[in-house]
Amino acid sequence: MMLKLFWKAHQNWVKLMGSFNHSLLQKASNKFTACRTIKVHKNPKKGDFVSVQGAINSLPLVNLCRVVISVSAGIYREKVVIPATMAYISLEGEGAAKTIIEWDDTADRRGKDGKPLGTYASATVAVNSPYFIAKNIAFKGCHLHAKTNSFGALTAQKRESFLEETGFSFVKCRVTGSGALYLGRAWGTFSRVVFAYTYMDKIITSRGWADWGLYSYGQYKCWGPGAEYGGRVSWSRELTKQEVQPFISLKFIDGYDWLP
Repeated sequence: MMLKLFWKAHQNWVKLMGSFNHSLLQKASNKFTACRTIKVHKNPKKGDFVSVQGAINSLPLVNLCRVVISVSAGIYREKVVIPATMAYISLEGEGAAKTIIEWDDTADRRGKDGKPLGTYASATVAVNSPYFIAKNIAFKGCHLHAKTNSFGALTAQKRESFLEETGFSFVKCRVTGSGALYLGRAWGTFSRVVFAYTYMDKIITSRGWADWGLYSYGQYKCWGPGAEYGGRVSWSRELTKQEVQPFISLKFIDGYDWLP
């Protein structure tokens, strides 16, 4: 009975996300015309700042106009945090293969207070503000590479009710590494994760997903030795074109409200 209710709620969500009425934003109030441009370059003589976070820290705490932070080619080893009050920030690089921000925090790594960082604080780039835009720049993690001596999980998505319009959607990615890995485990009762058009190496266990909770996990047109669907757990599925559409559309992230 519970599974039938779950599946019915999921189908209703698919219909809702496929419409133009699901966004919580009644009207977009984005700003696309830049009032300021800041140059980040690894050579201090060629830019305003040598780090992305340095450029962000130079902005007023409450930012009310579009600021373009132009980041030159290079690998920037730093942790970037954009606070909630700094809206309208654009990070523009010179190409996803040329401009890269990377860091290596994990949830169990200890912070300055000696306590584990946790999932939220372990992000390489944490964007807490509205109307953020990134172009031609890579945040390390688009190519998912893992090393493990035991079973781990690539994702842990938290969703606590059918009403939450949340989930993880990985589109046109590559999953590689060594060891054995699940595509995901639930973090909360109604976790939801989808992989579409993604290459999966043999690191992915045949079951695909760890067993915990009542959740919705699926794939769509993935390939590679780890993408074989024959051994997947019974409650994951190969999605249909209609079912995957909400997850691969810009509507999933309200993109038509804030992307130029």
